[in-house]
Amino acid sequence: MVPNKKYREFTVNTISLLFIVLFVYASISKLLDFETFQIQLAQSPLLSAYAGIVSVLVPSIEILLAALLIISRFRLVALIGCFWLMVMFTVYIIIILNFSEYIPCSCGGVLEKLSWTQHLIFNIFFVFLAALAIYMTLQVSKSQTFQPSLKTVSIGLFIIAAFSTLVVTLIFIGSENRSYINEAFQRKYLPRAAEYLGDYDLGSKAYYLAGYKDSIIYIGNLQAPLYLKTIDVSLRHIQDFPVTISNLELPYRRARISVEPPFFYVGDGTVPVIFRGKTADWRATVFSYEDAYFKQFEIADSSHIGFAGISPITSTTNLGLISKAPGKDTVFFNDKILTKQFDGIFDSDGVLLWNYAHKKFIYTYFYRNSYEVTDENLNHLSTGKTIDTVGTAILNISHHSKKDQYKRGQAVVVNRYTATYGDFLFINSDRLGRFEDRTTANAAAIIDVYNIIENKYEFSFYIGHQPDKKLDGFSIDKDLLIALVNGRLWIFKLKPEYFNPGLNTTHTGQYQE
Repeated sequence: MVPNKKYREFTVNTISLLFIVLFVYASISKLLDFETFQIQLAQSPLLSAYAGIVSVLVPSIEILLAALLIISRFRLVALIGCFWLMVMFTVYIIIILNFSEYIPCSCGGVLEKLSWTQHLIFNIFFVFLAALAIYMTLQVSKSQTFQPSLKTVSIGLFIIAAFSTLVVTLIFIGSENRSYINEAFQRKYLPRAAEYLGDYDLGSKAYYLAGYKDSIIYIGNLQAPLYLKTIDVSLRHIQDFPVTISNLELPYRRARISVEPPFFYVGDGTVPVIFRGKTADWRATVFSYEDAYFKQFEIADSSHIGFAGISPITSTTNLGLISKAPGKDTVFFNDKILTKQFDGIFDSDGVLLWNYAHKKFIYTYFYRNSYEVTDENLNHLSTGKTIDTVGTAILNISHHSKKDQYKRGQAVVVNRYTATYGDFLFINSDRLGRFEDRTTANAAAIIDVYNIIENKYEFSFYIGHQPDKKLDGFSIDKDLLIALVNGRLWIFKLKPEYFNPGLNTTHTGQYQE
């Protein structure tokens, strides 16, 4: 039943007013803090490559649509534009929430206060309002001799929505290909290099690998920083227990546990403190305090800890070493190991490992195809190359001049998670080389193996896991590989004909957003 004219006009006018308020407020908010808006777009996994034009186009379209909604003869066109724009915004959020590598900050005035899920509901509501206003305007318009039915209007709106979805999806696929596909290199795969032994559901994505040695896996919890879980490789003996530190008053923000029996360590980095204790009683006291701030630390032995942080002199990423000896504690910084390409912080970001067999530190860059090798005193020995061809970091780094802050947007991650064992450096990469099938990679993690003595690529292999999930870290000790994938622990046996199981031990590293 067609609503009466007065009701129709009131409904259309109310919806139009809502859109005018929404678009005027959103566009003015963006323009008043245009620099922040551009930085937020530069951080988007989908739009970073188009941040310049989109930052101008979006508020311009919003202002144009708000102006057209005021003029009655252009209102239908404006409502169709509102429907199209809100559908595109909605599809963008759906992709961000379900398929994006990471979820960036929101943008747009008051909408910044909404979570992404609330933002999605908000957008869907306005898509419905636009569709309703379009139907009412078409159904009772006196200027038309043909009044379309609800079915006809629905088909038209569906076509607009489908086209909008296609456009956003193509942008997403383009950004995905840019990040994951590089046909300039080709891997040499060894079939069945790792044999599946078992898996265990931890029940939460908050867990991380804190250590692995002598068939015992140590698992920390980001949500409960002073609790550990131990699991043996048979997956039969599981224990949860607390650890204690001697000072709970400091303003910790990201404390993590690292276990290297017979000792364990608790470090934060935002607070320059590291605690050490024995696994016999899990009680830790201060090992290092106010020696250095750090982003990560790596245990070499009971009295030497390597770390990666920001140099107070050069303001770039550097490596350091804390040494404890009776009557003599030293802290050494080396600003000359890591090479700067752009800002020296994001472009040099990576993970530090300790190779026990050869007494070497290994630093693998996240965003370029190389790694650095030093001796136990942080003297640089060599630079190794991975098989990817991205030698210069592909980053979208924005500088907020008012706040004097740098923010990283979408980046091409070349090397994600790493581990070292014996003569080998193991690197997990999502990057697909020539002739590689994306379908296979969606249910398995790619591990590239490098010989750190000869600085050369050896081979690659897959470790299978649950479909459509990603590796969250892995560790290797002797002939076993332990992987963490979306809150599930996986155990694999490395075939001895491909590896040298006589050497131990290993440390692991993780990609950090």
